[in-house]
Amino acid sequence: MNAPEKIGPMGINPTVAASMKNIPMPPKFERVADERRYRKERLAAAFRIFGQWGLGEGAAGHITVRDPEFPDTFWLNPFGVHFSQVKVSNLIRVDHHGEVIEGDYPANRAAFAIHSRVHQARPDAMAAAHTHGVHGRAFSALGRPLAMISQDVCAFFEDHVLYDDYGGVVLDTDEGARIAAALGPHKAAILRNHGLITVGGSVDEAAWWYLTMERSCQVQLLAEAAARGEPLRTVPVEACRQAYTVVGVPFAGFFQFNLLYEKLKAENPAFLD
Repeated sequence: MNAPEKIGPMGINPTVAASMKNIPMPPKFERVADERRYRKERLAAAFRIFGQWGLGEGAAGHITVRDPEFPDTFWLNPFGVHFSQVKVSNLIRVDHHGEVIEGDYPANRAAFAIHSRVHQARPDAMAAAHTHGVHGRAFSALGRPLAMISQDVCAFFEDHVLYDDYGGVVLDTDEGARIAAALGPHKAAILRNHGLITVGGSVDEAAWWYLTMERSCQVQLLAEAAARGEPLRTVPVEACRQAYTVVGVPFAGFFQFNLLYEKLKAENPAFLD
């Protein structure tokens, strides 16, 4: 979906926002080294934020971002390092064969199996996120997509799918290819009996979509529990479409994640090491 000319996140059009004071904008780079550093900083921060939100589950979970110079490779978290301890210097880079090209840690095999195929199938997906959040896992057991019951969940209106073919722990690329095919052009998928996966044009987008999708799962579980079998009131279709142009567009993902990034940087900049 394309946003109308004068609508964007929080009602701000990205073109208009660029001329406003104190509105962060995605940077542009002249040197690939600077862009690589930027992507790695956002990636390390995303792991720290996911850790703060309780989205770590042992060694499970991964976020990836393409390398700007070698886009057929991607950066991800070192296997066996807790989200709260990920930093720029211990990120690793792997190719689409699962070989570690840079870094001193092994790669998570499931991360390679899923993300390599998602990145191959979606050239527009610069980043992808998948962890085993409590509410995402619980909701995935219901085997259905999210209901449009709040303004925030409208970020996924007609832009998420259900992958209804759980085949055990993902250890081979065939399963990753099926997940990628099910995801199609959408920003997110609910993986039945597994959890959530989101993609975006940047780490910021993919991470924010994951965070707000996890919360949307929590909200729906709470609402359904309170309703005790009564049907939930959903947002009208036209209102969903309008809300999507505010909360579901790429700039919204960047803008919202940037708030969390700046808070983390001010409180605990160790991820920049």
